[in-house]
Amino acid sequence: MNFHAPHIDYAGLSPVIALTVGVCVVLLSAVFRPLRRTAPALTILTLAATAGLLIWQWNDPQDLVAGALRLDDLAIAISLIAVLMAASTVLLSLREPAAEQAGSGEYHALLLGSVLGMVLLAQAQNLVAFFVGIETLSIPLYILCASNLRRERSLESGLKYLIVGSLGSATLLYGMAFLYGGSGSTDFAGIAEGIVKGPASDPLVLIGIALTGVGLAFKTSIAPFHQWTPDVYEGAPTPITSFMAVATKAAAFAVFVRFFDVALSVQASDWQPALAVLAAASIAIGNVGALGQRSLKRLLGYSGVAQAGYILGGLVVASEAGVSALVFYLAAYAFMNLAAFAVVVARERETPYGDDIEAVRGLGGERPLLAWPLTISMLGLAGLPATAGFIGKLYLIEALVEGDYTWLAVFIAVGTMISLAYYLPVVAAMWMGPETAGDRRRGEQVTAPAGPAIAGASPEADPIDPDAGRRPYLLVPALLATAAVVFFGVIPQPLVEFAEHAGASLL
Repeated sequence: MNFHAPHIDYAGLSPVIALTVGVCVVLLSAVFRPLRRTAPALTILTLAATAGLLIWQWNDPQDLVAGALRLDDLAIAISLIAVLMAASTVLLSLREPAAEQAGSGEYHALLLGSVLGMVLLAQAQNLVAFFVGIETLSIPLYILCASNLRRERSLESGLKYLIVGSLGSATLLYGMAFLYGGSGSTDFAGIAEGIVKGPASDPLVLIGIALTGVGLAFKTSIAPFHQWTPDVYEGAPTPITSFMAVATKAAAFAVFVRFFDVALSVQASDWQPALAVLAAASIAIGNVGALGQRSLKRLLGYSGVAQAGYILGGLVVASEAGVSALVFYLAAYAFMNLAAFAVVVARERETPYGDDIEAVRGLGGERPLLAWPLTISMLGLAGLPATAGFIGKLYLIEALVEGDYTWLAVFIAVGTMISLAYYLPVVAAMWMGPETAGDRRRGEQVTAPAGPAIAGASPEADPIDPDAGRRPYLLVPALLATAAVVFFGVIPQPLVEFAEHAGASLL
């Protein structure tokens, strides 16, 4: 038999090609001394080219590489969210100790490599492409989490993420093997067809669904498979935490939706109740775990567990309205998290308190331009009116009620009320607490306590930058993200149409 190579549409693959070329160029910039400082600019240029090529393909769905990938509006919407978060991470990483210690070229090349995995994952409609995408996404993040060599917790974060991520990948792969055995196909459409032709309630298929769901739950921080999340978020460099918090969830939920609503649609009655229970558990455990947290990164980590439960509700109903609500909430979540983490990065560099809530105490009087983004993001994450978070939860609740999962909609409402108990104290500390960092004289050099040096790193502590909160590369992303949270909370229609296009392209 003659080998027939698959037809390759290079226009459809152009975003993937742009990212691949960008990874190589940024990595090579680390080799040539005159180009070492250009890595952030080259990364932004690569991301801008990728975003342009993605927008160029909008409303033009097509299968790529013999159907292994599908470039539709859902894939484009999720890829744009990942690109947005990566671009903001580049800005937040300017003057970041982790980027300097790991090497700017290597750091940014790994970031682009993870984005490449996210774009592949969002387009995957084949088990092989699915697994390649999720590993391409994850492996660079294992390294980036441990890139701050001065901090013991950073190395611990990378190690924990590696171990748990490997366990999740192994579980996922094992589930895929069962599904292939039960359906005889690796394509999502072929899996659906094989399940229809096979025996009802085939044990191979049911075990495969369970194991694959568990593997994806690890990747999306869904309880009870969330234990790694607060520790990894706290230990990783904060710009990387901000990237992981949104972009990883967005890409994983994209393939979550495509896999369950396409490949396993005929088994919906088996997996819908199980995912609904996981969503409810995630909402409850995430919100309760966040209570009393003093570390803002751990608080946002537990918050992310609860938010993953809300987002999972859009998948549970297996409808176009549910997928559209899921995409809308992911986009809103990106803006809310960007505003919050930009402020956390600034305060980590301005004060010796790190990510402790003491770092933002009295911030309203000292730095109102930093206090407002964190305030709006906390209110948005809590789902209060006039924010994109409120509209997103409203659409999720509406989709759940229409899909006969009213009890899960009630869980979202109750979870929102519980979340006020940990979001509002952050707001109160900023606007009602006494200033703790403003008593330092402007320009005074203060050093933050550092953990033990690792791998020959310098024993010196990271210097405090009293003007970090005034740096445009931190302040501008925070303010723009805040404006987006308010704008889409008051005028949600543009983002609604964006999400509806994504939902309609799948179902």
